[in-house]
Amino acid sequence: MSEKVVKVYSTPTCPWCRRTKMWLDEKGIKYQDLNVAEDKAAREEMINLTHQLGVPIITIDGEAIIGFKENELKAKLGIV
Repeated sequence: MSEKVVKVYSTPTCPWCRRTKMWLDEKGIKYQDLNVAEDKAAREEMINLTHQLGVPIITIDGEAIIGFKENELKAKLGIV
C-alpha cells in the first residue's frame, strides 16, 4: 500500500493547526505544511478546494477535512 499524501493548510498563530501537526507527528504521519498566511498560491488552492477560509484544512489524497477531527483523520489514515 502506498503512503497517503497529506497536506495541512495552516497559519503560524492557529492553535488547532499546531495541535493537528503535533498529532500527525505523534502518529509518524508525513505531511506537507502549507502556511496560507504567507503562501498566496496555497491559500488560493485551499479556498478553491474547500470554499473555506478557516484553518486547519487537512487533505488526505485530495479529500479535505475541515478542522481537527481526530476520528475522521484516523479513519482516512487507517489508524486503529
